[in-house]
Amino acid sequence: MLIDRSSLSRTVDAINGAMFHTRSLGASERTEAARWIAGRHGLPGAYADTFAGFPNERDKGIVLFTGERINSASARHILGEEACRVLRLLRVQDKAVTAALGGATDGLLRCLDRAAQDPRHTNPGVYCCGKCTVGLWRHLLAGGLDRQEERLQRGVAGLRSLRDGDGQWRKYPFWYTVLALSELDGREALGELRYAAPVLKRAVGPPRGASTPYAARRRELAGRALAKL
Repeated sequence: MLIDRSSLSRTVDAINGAMFHTRSLGASERTEAARWIAGRHGLPGAYADTFAGFPNERDKGIVLFTGERINSASARHILGEEACRVLRLLRVQDKAVTAALGGATDGLLRCLDRAAQDPRHTNPGVYCCGKCTVGLWRHLLAGGLDRQEERLQRGVAGLRSLRDGDGQWRKYPFWYTVLALSELDGREALGELRYAAPVLKRAVGPPRGASTPYAARRRELAGRALAKL
């Protein structure tokens, strides 16, 4: 069951999970999920006219596909980016879905345009903070927004200056960042995965203690990322 009628984030997570494990989704299943997500477009609490989570998600935040908890405005923004992403990947031809996705895209592009007017903002592939930037990258990877290649290349190139010396990055959630990098083949992305390799190698070992869905995803993701090197 893809739709959790009390949670947009869990619905998006279920779709992401199906796609991560390459589970085939039937046409009716994809259409129902896409229409349900589209119905959250522009509701109170939606970031930049994207897709609104439910009150408990706005109050308590959301959990990303890779297990990190995100709160406040970052949660609203990332949920909007991730909802746009899955709608693009579901590829449902439906007027209501197309209109909702178009409106959400316009809202996010307005945000990017405003950010670009700030003289401190010199990298078009970065948005406000590390968490939100990765959400932006994932949307770009699905073909959303504009200037995809430029934004991704320049955004990922900026990671090098944020390395913490221990295989991770300052300000960027490690596993969510690896999830985005694992879908890229550019020199910058592969360089960052090589840098993160010691952490990834530890993660593919036997689980410590009781396993969780997020721990299992991280092990699988670590293996996929290492296989690219």
